[in-house]
Amino acid sequence: MPYLSLFLSAFIAATLLPSSSELMLSAMVVKGGFSLSLLWLSATCGNVLGSCVNYALGTQVTRFADRKWFPVSAKAMARAQRQFNRFGVYSLLFAWLPVVGDPLTLIGGVFRVRFGLFLLLVSIGKGTRYLLVILMALGFEELF
Repeated sequence: MPYLSLFLSAFIAATLLPSSSELMLSAMVVKGGFSLSLLWLSATCGNVLGSCVNYALGTQVTRFADRKWFPVSAKAMARAQRQFNRFGVYSLLFAWLPVVGDPLTLIGGVFRVRFGLFLLLVSIGKGTRYLLVILMALGFEELF
């Protein structure tokens, strides 16, 4: 059950909803008694799956672009497309960053990044982040 809780926390953290799976992961590492590889896998899979939800939502966003209530103008969409193209699809490696990461995964869907490439880049970035969180938590444990 703790692994499922971590998975759900990571999933929610990857959507546009606020959550902090890193705190939960760190606490579980410091507490001990858990498989570090299963903690990493639970957090990474949950977070990547949440990013896939953002991607799927992004693929549907442009269906509403012609509506008055649509919050983004055609000019702003074109500017976002230029920015995304400027930094390239590899900017998805930074989908783990706070504030900008979740919108990046949404934009990946809006601009129809090939899903396999999206999944690979997001998984690398988020998996690396959770590995670093685990390593830092192990370091904190040794301090006390």
